[in-house]
Amino acid sequence: MSMFLDTAKIQVKAGNGGDGMVAFRREKYVPNGGPWGGDGGRGGNVVFVVDEGLRTLMDFRYNHHFKAQSGEKGMTKGMHGRGAEDLIVRVPQGTTVRDAETGKVLTDLVENGQEFIVARGGRGGRGNIRFATPKNPAPEISENGEPGQERELLLELKVLADVGLVGFPSVGKSTLLSVITAAKPKIGAYHFTTIVPNLGMVRTQSGESFAVADLPGLIEGASQGVGLGTQFLRHIERTRVILHVIDMSASEGRDPYEDYLAINKELESYNLRLMERPQIIVANKMDMPDSAENLKVFKEKLAANYDEFAELPQIFPISSLTKQGLATLLDATADLLDKTPEFLLYDESEMEEEAYYGFDEEAPAFEISRDDDATWVLSGDKLEKLFNMTNFDRDEAVMKFARQLRGMGVDEALRARGAKDGDLVRIGKFEFEFVD
Repeated sequence: MSMFLDTAKIQVKAGNGGDGMVAFRREKYVPNGGPWGGDGGRGGNVVFVVDEGLRTLMDFRYNHHFKAQSGEKGMTKGMHGRGAEDLIVRVPQGTTVRDAETGKVLTDLVENGQEFIVARGGRGGRGNIRFATPKNPAPEISENGEPGQERELLLELKVLADVGLVGFPSVGKSTLLSVITAAKPKIGAYHFTTIVPNLGMVRTQSGESFAVADLPGLIEGASQGVGLGTQFLRHIERTRVILHVIDMSASEGRDPYEDYLAINKELESYNLRLMERPQIIVANKMDMPDSAENLKVFKEKLAANYDEFAELPQIFPISSLTKQGLATLLDATADLLDKTPEFLLYDESEMEEEAYYGFDEEAPAFEISRDDDATWVLSGDKLEKLFNMTNFDRDEAVMKFARQLRGMGVDEALRARGAKDGDLVRIGKFEFEFVD
């Protein structure tokens, strides 16, 4: 079984804030001590950190749930609870993080040590020392901690490489990678020897260096899932130059030019923007008997079917086996890389807007619906947050919550919808009677 994993779906849950405390100061010689309950601590965030030592998402194969610690509860003497430490989750370079519900890209993590908070911990609830007023100098009110953010994420690894090798199976991509870099990919005389992307560093004779990725071979129909499909083509999206390797000996009975067209069609079907990347055609296996004649025919077909105003891609005849033409190919690749800018991986429509962790002033504070059992159901981010942070063990807190609902206009809205005394109203799993 391959130990390479480049996609994962996980659940993350930030820590809840600690509950505030209700306490009173009772000391000798201190009359009317008053409230003394402290605030709860902040819940821990879930933070992704890039670790250049990781190469796959294998760590997420069996571990799908990541939960940060909650903050400590407030304490007496007005002391705050301890804030929880952030949960650090290490990911490899090139990891894209998406929200599973919206499909939007949250972040693209490419730099070693780069950090991103994927779920924010809740703030601590206030203790009763915060609610003291001249009218109510000894309140028995405290808040529960704010719930931590919870979300489902899709992780996608796209290896960091400057150059990508594409082509049919057994055209010599792995052999080429093995002779131009120190990488040791598996090489065999059968299709799909390469079943995971391989990465290697190239250093040219002039001293320039760049990273090359060898991708599993494509076949016609890959974009419809034939063969290995396009499951590994995501790794070419970060590359700036494509080396299109073609078996010019036609040793398997295929036409080299038809191979060229078929692979480009699969690249285009996967992502049209891949065709923006400049290509160099690598005519491999030139040490074979029919290769020179096939290359001549290939060039004629390419010129005949190309737009007369378009610049023909460069063609470099090589032999990975005899190392013929490799130096020229690598120098040309380095020159093309120098002239080719980075390609935008995601446009603005794919990126999630910068998160705002307050309330949306334009969003309704609450919504009212009716369940099949005739119960009125209240929902909405602001209302549910107030509910979760209310300590229902304290009568004063319950009365405060009732006043907040009234201030938000919930009573009037229910009455306008036809609610009557004795009707059941539900918030989450909590039910109470409506009293006009």
